[in-house]
Amino acid sequence: MDFELSEDQIAFVNLAREFSDKELLPNAAAWDQEEVFPSDIVRKAGELGFCGLYVPEKAGGLGLSRLDASLIFEQLAMGCTSTTAYLTVQNMVVWIIATFAEKTIRKQWCQKLSQGEALASYCLTESEAGSDAASLKTRARLHGNHYVLNGSKAFISGAGSSDLLVVMARTGGEGAKGISAFAVDAKSEGIIYGRKERKMGWRSQPTRTVTFENVKVPATALLGSKGEGFKIAMQGLDGGRINIATCSIGTAQAALNHASKYLLERSQFGQPLANFQALQFKIADMATELVAARQLVRMAAAKLDIDHPDKTTYCAMAKRFATDIGFKVADEALQIFGGNGYIKDYPLERYLRDSRVHRILEGTNEIMRIIIARRLLMSDTVDLL
Repeated sequence: MDFELSEDQIAFVNLAREFSDKELLPNAAAWDQEEVFPSDIVRKAGELGFCGLYVPEKAGGLGLSRLDASLIFEQLAMGCTSTTAYLTVQNMVVWIIATFAEKTIRKQWCQKLSQGEALASYCLTESEAGSDAASLKTRARLHGNHYVLNGSKAFISGAGSSDLLVVMARTGGEGAKGISAFAVDAKSEGIIYGRKERKMGWRSQPTRTVTFENVKVPATALLGSKGEGFKIAMQGLDGGRINIATCSIGTAQAALNHASKYLLERSQFGQPLANFQALQFKIADMATELVAARQLVRMAAAKLDIDHPDKTTYCAMAKRFATDIGFKVADEALQIFGGNGYIKDYPLERYLRDSRVHRILEGTNEIMRIIIARRLLMSDTVDLL
């Protein structure tokens, strides 16, 4: 078992770090303060392939592994958590289109999405169907050669600025088997975008409610087969959970880096903070827990790459652990900064705000525990290797 990165992986990490340091880090605070969606920077990321990392090359992507993508997202998140989180959504949507769409839809969208020339949003959550996504109410009825879509989606990243929506809607009876997935042009007549939500974090990307009023969707826009929408959504979320866990790791690493530097520079009681054993213990625990979380995320990504039977369980474990630890490390780093950590002159408060939502989206961490527990209780013996 080799934990070292390959030469190609190191090259990807260096490229992502260079982009992050040049394009994301210098602007992240302003984007957050002014609530600016840097779509031009997303397009620049697309030029480097960062919008289609694990999308097959024939569909315009780089064809990398989920592990490779995780390495890249971690570096990007160190520059701007919020913008990187949107890039992970973009990647997930392009992968869904490349994997499940008909040829005409793939040809229409994949290349543009992979290169960042078009932007995408993922529409699953509803105001009364969050953790219980299988209870969603948005409905699509078939009329001749098109579906008519009615309903509403909530908390949609990129909504109002994106060009394509992947929408989960009910085409059959109640429950998961009655849900189908569609590729919907975001400019279609009958789509109404709500106001931009005022959020605690993730302020560099717009989040809106999306309402569908008799929106006509070509039958060819159906993804996969009728009734496969929930299955498609869950497959997308396996990777999405790794992605968001990785964003937590990158943000926490940035926070830890700042805290380490601060301990060396700041003095109290006539000596550097770094000399105080209580703070040495704190930063040692932060680093240890962060490394453990990173390795679990990379392990889960590797399980997804080989289509391991327990890949969903590993992705849930990684998401639960890494997002909790990521938030904890950001919080501890802020504590080390004292009052300085609480003001916007330093990035610590932004790291804390941006990482908090990671414990909620892509399935709350409570839901992650349910997924893990159900797998553990399937039999008397549990062998997760």
